[in-house]
Amino acid sequence: MNGESIIKTILILLLAAGLTSLHAQAQGDYNDLYLYRVYFNDKGAAPEAFSPGELLSPAATARREKLGIPFPDEQDIPVSSQHITAVTSLGLSFRCASKWMNTALFSSTKQEGTGELEEFWFVDSVRLVKRPSAPVKLTSSKYGMTAPADDPDAFDPRLPHNGHLLHQSGFTGKDIVIAVLDAGFHNADLIESLHPLRQRGGIIATRDFVSGSDYVYSYHTHGTSVLSILAGTLPGIINGTAPGAGYLLLRSEDDESEYPVEEDYWAAAAEYADSAGADIITSSLGYFTFDDPSMDYSFREMDGNTAFITRAANVAASKGILVVNSAGNERNKEWVRIIAPSDGDNVLGVGAVKQDLTISDFSSAGYSSDGQVKPDVVAPGVLLPMQSQPGLWYKGSGTSFSCPVISGLCATLMQAVPSSSPAEIIDALHKSSDRYNSPDTLYGYGLPDFLRALGYLEELNTYKPEVMMTAGPNPFFDEVTLWFRDTPGHLTVTVTGTGGSTVLKHSWSSYAARSCRLDGLGQLGQGVFFVKVITDQGEKVFKMIRLAR
Repeated sequence: MNGESIIKTILILLLAAGLTSLHAQAQGDYNDLYLYRVYFNDKGAAPEAFSPGELLSPAATARREKLGIPFPDEQDIPVSSQHITAVTSLGLSFRCASKWMNTALFSSTKQEGTGELEEFWFVDSVRLVKRPSAPVKLTSSKYGMTAPADDPDAFDPRLPHNGHLLHQSGFTGKDIVIAVLDAGFHNADLIESLHPLRQRGGIIATRDFVSGSDYVYSYHTHGTSVLSILAGTLPGIINGTAPGAGYLLLRSEDDESEYPVEEDYWAAAAEYADSAGADIITSSLGYFTFDDPSMDYSFREMDGNTAFITRAANVAASKGILVVNSAGNERNKEWVRIIAPSDGDNVLGVGAVKQDLTISDFSSAGYSSDGQVKPDVVAPGVLLPMQSQPGLWYKGSGTSFSCPVISGLCATLMQAVPSSSPAEIIDALHKSSDRYNSPDTLYGYGLPDFLRALGYLEELNTYKPEVMMTAGPNPFFDEVTLWFRDTPGHLTVTVTGTGGSTVLKHSWSSYAARSCRLDGLGQLGQGVFFVKVITDQGEKVFKMIRLAR
């Protein structure tokens, strides 16, 4: 995505989500405010009244087209600005809106009676989602535990999943956009393991939905640790699971308190991610109990489609985004069970195993209250190497850290088989897991093998030639794809011009996929080129013609 496209995309998503007026602040400190979620029963318009370009960014449109998702629909229509203006006329300040949920968030310095609000014909209901409180959140329980590493041994979480084999084949998440929804990214602009990410411009956009700014490099290091597992590179220590992906860093979590309002920020962040072109949302957050017990969820409400954040996550999935969420760290505490939104019908919930691949003592137990297999899968989440401060690396434990192991490796599958839908990826992970035939409440379907999952997705979505290999399109413009009847094993590809000069050469000692995309050919001049391909099964030369656009 080029700079002009990014600017256009961000402008459209801000307008569509109603965020250009984000935080027309009420007076007073945030901790002193009352916040209200207003549910509307009307949007004042139908999808037919808009063109797709008025409602959706080019990136959101492209994803829906690729996956065959009808658009636009009623959920794509912004919350009515007239409704918002009417509510603010009563003295409340608008903070953000969710077009998917048809809600808006308002703040006040005093506790408001809801009767006057509910008299508006377009207001369905009003809920208090935060009251004034002193900072009390216990971050060690919420976010897992980290400690400075004092030994040279570092565990590579890719290995039990065969994820390193996809990386060795060049599938590192290139061209995939991952939105990281978290509590803050303090030091992510400084730490060494993210230097390659910053250097290549891999951080596409940042947004803080709690404070209403674009600055996210403060508040908490939890998101920084998660990002280092996804994109970090520290030789011999940290091997990111998607080091080639692009990232949206979105702060939706208030690290000083725990109230349902954070679900509103999460929904707003997910809509932003949709418009900014995210393919994956990775969220190491979750909700069940709050600082005000009257606002708590019950386990009965962990049924896949009741909690506000879970319904928002399911909508995100319906828009073609793969939503991956930590299952929670509650099994050794009073709650025990999974937390929202990992209970979502269309959310990939991730539990945590130890390095010996047995379940950790903290990983939240399933099933969901309606009997769905949850967590869906597990990944290493104990003593994982990560970084959150310059000059140091840490070992962390929690489902917060097993979650980015899975979400990052999912980006490698998306790169390898780009026509795969999120539902197909989730199904492939289930089927490739070691407990698929006997799932349980602790491991779910178990530990997924991403090499096997790749094979399942290729059977669905990758062309399989009858001959040993083929190439196309011919003529070509910017890229050439090679298709193989069988996995090639050793693979060497050389592209030469008619004069014999080499213009591209790649070699893999063991190539995992049955297709190989040669991009970056758009700079070549018009003419004839020869693509020589050598595999364990044999070799072939393709005569290809490049046409100028």
